[in-house]
Parts: sequence; structure tokens; C-alpha cells
Amino acid sequence: MLKNHFLKLCYFLFSIQFINAQLQQDTPESVGLNADYIQTKVDSIMHLGIKEQAFPGAQLLVAKNNEIIFHQAYGFHTYDSIQKVALDDIYDLASVTKITGPLPALMKLYDDQKLDLDVPFSVYWKSWKHRKDKNQLTLRELLSHQSGLQPYIVFLNDVMKNGRLKKRFARRKANKSFPVQAYNNIYISKRFKKKVFRKIKRSKVSDDKIYKYSGLSFLIYPQLIENITGESYSSYLQKNFYHPLGCNTLGFNPSLKEFKNNIVPTEQDSLFRKDLTKGWVHDENAALLGGISGNAGLFGTANDLAKLMQMYMQKGMYDGKRYVKESTLNEFTKIQFPENNNRRGLGFDKPLIGNDTLSIKQSYPAPEVSAESFGHSGFTGTFVWADPKTQLVFIFLSNRVYPTRTHRNIYNLNIRPALQQLFYRKIKIKN
Repeated sequence: MLKNHFLKLCYFLFSIQFINAQLQQDTPESVGLNADYIQTKVDSIMHLGIKEQAFPGAQLLVAKNNEIIFHQAYGFHTYDSIQKVALDDIYDLASVTKITGPLPALMKLYDDQKLDLDVPFSVYWKSWKHRKDKNQLTLRELLSHQSGLQPYIVFLNDVMKNGRLKKRFARRKANKSFPVQAYNNIYISKRFKKKVFRKIKRSKVSDDKIYKYSGLSFLIYPQLIENITGESYSSYLQKNFYHPLGCNTLGFNPSLKEFKNNIVPTEQDSLFRKDLTKGWVHDENAALLGGISGNAGLFGTANDLAKLMQMYMQKGMYDGKRYVKESTLNEFTKIQFPENNNRRGLGFDKPLIGNDTLSIKQSYPAPEVSAESFGHSGFTGTFVWADPKTQLVFIFLSNRVYPTRTHRNIYNLNIRPALQQLFYRKIKIKN
């Protein structure tokens, strides 16, 4: 009996030490990897991706048991092979923003009992109170893409006509009425945000409550967070998460900051910016909101993303500090509506239901990830995933939309699940 109690105490003390830890560098061999084999296989997959123009360059970071066991960069920023990809490069994270921008703030507000997942969202977002199709929607339904909101609204149609900016909402120079910077020489009316909210309010909601991915509510969350906290969305994130975690590059509009890091370009935009987009958000809806949004807009390095994902995986703890309650992380990272074949958590993406029975071509992500795992992908070619069961963090960053978003071989070649599968199959899991 005493022996059992002693073993339990030792395990408890080890667990406390483990969840308080911060990421460290270590060798692949520390977790039972054949480093030469892994290196050869990762090289092969990455070089295939570059050869087939899935992306001009990319980088991969894998952490296991609080140790970064693999972090390497491949290729160049563009196909002209001038600027090599570096480990501290800053990327446009696209929809990875959803779980690294508004979501940590929403979880903290839920912790502080300032948000309820199951009361009507219109309690917090008053303009929906008199919309019959929206006044009973809950935050739980919105975050799990179960609300019936339409997937997307192209707000660029309100700003441009026949390839030119409409003067009503966009100008080439800033002034008091047009202070919102969308790009180097594009400024948006300060009234445009209200138009965005109004169009979302008037948008149709499907009668069928089934899984339908929608980014519309994520355009609202930054303003909701500001309304509740009385602080700016970006300041709230910096103060409560990014700065204390040591995520120094995570943030919006890196072109307006003085980073020494190189910023990886995204698309050669022939429609809106008519330029190579670099350091300004690729997503047009986020751009029209000044680059500070909840659907996209966040930039950062692989190392900074790894810290945030490690905190999530450690149930809200990192380096001795609690950021989010364990019960909150458990709630947000579990499947919400499995009865409707909806795999989503709250904000977080999850593996397909029955993922472990599928081939790598059918699965999402790799078939070997656990049902407890979670993460998100981004349109620009980004992907982050954390697995509490195996204590594995997987960060893949690329600019697959260069030179245009028509490049889809990152999907056709199953680049990211193939890399993920490689590590799952070869890592010796220590129980």
C-alpha cells in the first residue's frame, strides 16, 4: 500500500514538473528516433514539394515531451531562389489565427465567467437580438461551425469595381475618415467595419444545423473582446498571452514593426493590391479590417507558435504560469457535436471521426494522431497540431499561395500528413 502511494506521489510530482516546463532543444535520439532515417525521409518529402511547386520553401518544427527534436528549413521564399528560408522567418498564419488570436482571449473570458457558451450570442452581440435567424445562436454553435452561418462573404466586392477602388470606402492616402491601412497605399473608411458587421447580421442562416465551416463570426470576435475587456484586441493578447509566453513575433501587421526577421511573402496579387503581398495579411477580409482580425491576420515564427501550442497541450500551463484553466482547455478541445458527424471542437479543428481507420489520402490529419489531438490549418500553407496523448507538437509553415493560390499540390501530394505520419510511426512513445 505504501509503495503504491509513493509511486502515485512520484508520478504527481513528475507531472507538475512536466506541465510547468518550457520548450527545450534536444536531439531526435532522446525520444527514440533514428535521426538519419528521419532526416532522409523529411528531406525527400520537402524536396518533392518544392520540385512539384507545392511551395517554394517551408519549415518543419516537431516537439516531443517539451523538447524540440526537429526544426529545419527548406527552399527559398520565392522560386527565384534568392532568399533562403530561415528558422526565424515570420509567416502569414492565415486561419491558424483563429486558434491563436481570438480563441485564447475567448477562453480566458470564459474562465473569468464573462462569456457563457450556451446562452444566446445575442446577449453579448446586441445587434443580433432582433434577427430571428440569429438571436438564439450560441457561442458553442458558432465556434464549432454548427450555427448554419454561411461560409464567407467577399467584402472586397464592396471596395472594388472593375479592378478599381471605390472612393466611398477606399482611398490611396490616409485621412481622418480613411485611417485604416490595408496595404502600403490603400486606406479604408473607418465606417467600413460597421458595414462588415451589418452584412454579417443580414446574411442568411441555414435551417439545417449541420457542420458548415464559417469564418464570419471570427470577424466579430475582436470587437466582442474589446467590448468586454475595454482593451484593444491586440493589446489584450499581448498582455495576457504573447508577451508572458515569450512569443515575441506573434502579432498583426509586422510591416509596421521593426523586426530583424525576414517576412515570407504570400501571393502575387493581381486583383486588390497589384503587388507581391509581403508583411501584410493575405486574406482580403482581414486586410479590409486593417489586418487585425480573428479569421486571419496573425503573423509569427515556428518557435513562437510552438510555445503557444505547447501551452495548450499542457492544459493551460507553461513555464510555471497558468494561462487558461485545465477544465476550459478540456472543454474547448473536445468534439462538440459528434452526433452530427461534426469533428470540430470549440475553435479548434479535430481529426476526422474514425480517422484512425482511414488511409493517408482520406484522413485528416495523419491517421495516427490521437482522438484527443487538435490544431488548425491555414490557407497560406500553414498547419499546427498538438497531441496531449503523445505529447507531440507539429508545426508546418509554408507560403503555398506563391505565386498564386491556384497552387494546390500541398494537398494533392499529402505533404503535411505524410510528414506528420513519419514522426508518429517512428517515435518511440514512452509510457
